Amino acid sequence: MTATDTTRTRTGDPQRRVSTVFWVLLAILAASGWAVWAGWGNVRVGIFLFVIAGWLVSLCLHEYAHARTALHGGDLSIGARGYLTLNPLKYTHPIYSFVMPVVFILLGGIAMPGGAVFIDRSRISGRWRHSAISAAGPAVNALCALLCLVPLGVGLLDGAPTDFQNAVAYLGLLQVIATILNALPVPGLDGYGVIEPWLSYDNRRAFAHFAPYGMMAVFILLWQSNVNDWFFGDVVYPVVNALSGGHVENAWLGMLQFQILDLGRFLGFGS
Repeated sequence: MTATDTTRTRTGDPQRRVSTVFWVLLAILAASGWAVWAGWGNVRVGIFLFVIAGWLVSLCLHEYAHARTALHGGDLSIGARGYLTLNPLKYTHPIYSFVMPVVFILLGGIAMPGGAVFIDRSRISGRWRHSAISAAGPAVNALCALLCLVPLGVGLLDGAPTDFQNAVAYLGLLQVIATILNALPVPGLDGYGVIEPWLSYDNRRAFAHFAPYGMMAVFILLWQSNVNDWFFGDVVYPVVNALSGGHVENAWLGMLQFQILDLGRFLGFGS
């Protein structure tokens, strides 16, 4: 056993060790969740931090799912790129995949996914494997939505403070939005990645030109009031209501508490 082997045995594989950044996000999520539950400090600040931290954690897990599935599919270079450390700073486009999704939420409560990890598709054989890699990310968001909303639906949070229920419900609503939008068969989103391996070469080549603009096009479309009203009123809210057992109002209230347009109230000044 070499000195390097000994160090790796003691400290673990550095290519798979959970990053400090991810642990910090988990700590913020836990601390802000406790603050909202206990009523400590400004509740709007607590809900804001809880939702942002929870959303960033889900983004890390989303990209980890892509990477982990690609690793098992045959791309052994994933570990060397740092994608298994849950460190968003290792992504190919940290701003596009980590910062912009947060900006989208702050601007309009639209949980747009990002594109982050580079996968060497040439190392992976089989169309089903390629589809599974793309589907892994939205599957994580769907799981996060269930973890947030189902406890409300089955009564596990009946005794929890209303503010905490609102925060959890709103975070679940964001996960529902992310799952639905990312499943769209639009170039640049994971939904298209699922069907892309099954398209002809000419079609894949033609659609590739639209991939860099797919996510922005969806965001602009949702910015239109008619489309936005239909998407939330006829798609998102019914799903949230079904999963949460009728607690969609908590998600709506959580969204209102999350908004920080009134900076005075956010900072705790005024009535």
